[in-house]
Amino acid sequence: MSFEKVTEQESNYQQLEKMTVSEIIFNINQEDKTVPYSVEKSIPQIEKLIEALVDKMLSGGRLFYIGAGTSGRVAIVDASECPPTYGVPSGLVVGIIAGGERAITNAVEFAEDDEKTGWEALENFNITEKDFVIGIAASGTTPYVIAALKKCKSNGILTGCITNNIGTPLSKVSNFPIEVVVGPEFVTGSTRMKSGTSQKLVLNMISTAAMIQLGRIEGNKMVNMQLTNEKLVDRGTKLIMDKLKIEDYEIAKNLLLKYGSVKKAVESF
Repeated sequence: MSFEKVTEQESNYQQLEKMTVSEIIFNINQEDKTVPYSVEKSIPQIEKLIEALVDKMLSGGRLFYIGAGTSGRVAIVDASECPPTYGVPSGLVVGIIAGGERAITNAVEFAEDDEKTGWEALENFNITEKDFVIGIAASGTTPYVIAALKKCKSNGILTGCITNNIGTPLSKVSNFPIEVVVGPEFVTGSTRMKSGTSQKLVLNMISTAAMIQLGRIEGNKMVNMQLTNEKLVDRGTKLIMDKLKIEDYEIAKNLLLKYGSVKKAVESF
């Protein structure tokens, strides 16, 4: 059955080249303001996916994102930020992009049309039915992603998806589809704009909620963050000072560096 591909509809704005810079950025901002409201409409779908995902992760499963182009790059960003933010192993949340690592910074021709390499990439991680896979594609028609999720289904692996159209082929092969309709892009078909923004917002929700449910946050603080720079060391030191009522900054900092995380330092007392 056919569906309406809103992501390819003509922009609501005409003759962009005749706009002033002020008009261009004002109109982009007007469009961007609508994105969170579009995401809000999909919260029930997002909730169902997260609940299923957390069940898998609490049982030792991993989270995989898979996408092409902008969708793949957004996935890579979210996955790569989980270890330093929450102190989880780098293999717990994995981002996969069509075309491999080169595609993160360069367009790889026809990578999104390859129906074999998505599943092959997942197999390289020894994926099992304990894991959970989320396919991301603004159009919902990307062969690379659809084929990978079909193989997941045939192997008993739960899947979800994030798309920006309703009733897409990708949604139909996903156990937990998330459909965020943001409407036509400012530049016709440029889904790196509102569609990409919506995907980032949804991924923020998924990974943050999952990590909170997995116990990686206490109160509202990142007590398991990796100490990868001075800013994070300073933040961790101040958390320890607050939690343990230590007034001496250097004592708290030494505790943090000794134990490697706020959580472990606090638990040592």
